[in-house]
Amino acid sequence: MSKRGVIIANTGTPDAPEADAVRTYLAEFLQDPRICPMPAPLWKIILQAFILPKRSNASAEKYQLIWTPNGSPLKTTMISLAQQLQTALDDHAEDMLVRAAMSYGSPSVAQVIAEFREQRCEELVILPLYPQSALSTSSVVFDKIHAALTALDWHPHVCKISDYCTNPLYSEAIADSIRAAGFDETAGDKLLFAFHSIPMKDIRAGDTYAQTVLTTAEEIAHALDLSEAAWEIGFQCRFDKARSWLNPFTPEALQALGAPRGHLFVVAPNFSIDCLETLYDIDIELRHQVREDPALKIESEHFVYVPCLNDTNAHVKLLQEVIETAFSSET
Repeated sequence: MSKRGVIIANTGTPDAPEADAVRTYLAEFLQDPRICPMPAPLWKIILQAFILPKRSNASAEKYQLIWTPNGSPLKTTMISLAQQLQTALDDHAEDMLVRAAMSYGSPSVAQVIAEFREQRCEELVILPLYPQSALSTSSVVFDKIHAALTALDWHPHVCKISDYCTNPLYSEAIADSIRAAGFDETAGDKLLFAFHSIPMKDIRAGDTYAQTVLTTAEEIAHALDLSEAAWEIGFQCRFDKARSWLNPFTPEALQALGAPRGHLFVVAPNFSIDCLETLYDIDIELRHQVREDPALKIESEHFVYVPCLNDTNAHVKLLQEVIETAFSSET
C-alpha cells in the first residue's frame, strides 16, 4: 500500500497576539488574489498605508482577549485535532500521515507538502475544514496546494474534498452540540445561525456558498425539530462596506428573530474550529451588542455561544468518515 498524506487545512492565525505578528499575518491574508477587493497594485498601496497600521493594532488587542496559555486557540486545536485524527485513522489504515496546515501563517501548506514529499507519500488527501465550500476559503487552500506542488515539481495523486456539509454526521454533530449547550425551544430559547459572509461578486462568479449554508441551517433545524419562529440565519464579518455582501447581517437577523423568552443561542456551523471570528466577534462583541440593543436587551447570562466542533470525538469521527470515504472512492 502506498503512503498517504492527509492535510486538514484552515485559514490561519498570527504567531503571537502582538501588532507586528498580526501585521505579518494580515499582509499575507489580505493580499491573496481571492481576498483583495480591487486591482492588486492599488490595493497594496492602500493596504500598506492605511489598513495594516490601523487593523494590526486593533486586531492584536482582540487576539489578546482570546489567546490561551498554549498559544493561538485555532492553531493549538488544529494540531490536537490532527493528532487525534491520526490515531483514529491508524486503527484502519497503515502508512498514513495527518497534518494540520494553514493558508496563511504557520504551519503553512508549503511546509506540510514538503514534509510529505520527504516522507515519500504517493497520495494526498486535501481537506479544507470548511463544511460549506467558498471561493475565499476552500478554493484558497487548493490554490496553495497547487502552488506548493508546482514549486517542488512534484506530482503525487491528489484527492480534493471541497466540502462535507452533506455528510449526515455533520448536521447530527452540530445539532448534538446545540442540545449539549442546553437549548430548549419549549423554554422559550431561540437560535441564531451565524455564518461568515462573502462578497456578492463571488456568488455571481458561481460560488454555491449561499445555497449550501441555507441547506445546512434547514437540516440542523430539522434535526432539532425547531419551529420556523425559533431560528434565523445571519451573516457576519464583512471586510468592507464598499462592496455588496451576502446578507442579512446578524443585527438584522436578530431583529427578525426577536428577543427570546428564554435564552439566545448562537452557533457558527461554517467554522470547524473556534477562532477570532467566533471567540471574539460572537462570544464577546455580539454578546455585548445584544445586551445594549434596546429592542433585545438580552443579558449576558441569557446569551449562549455554542462552541465549534473543535477537537471533540464527534468531530474526529466525522472527519475520519469523510477521509475514509474519499479514499474508498478513489480505489
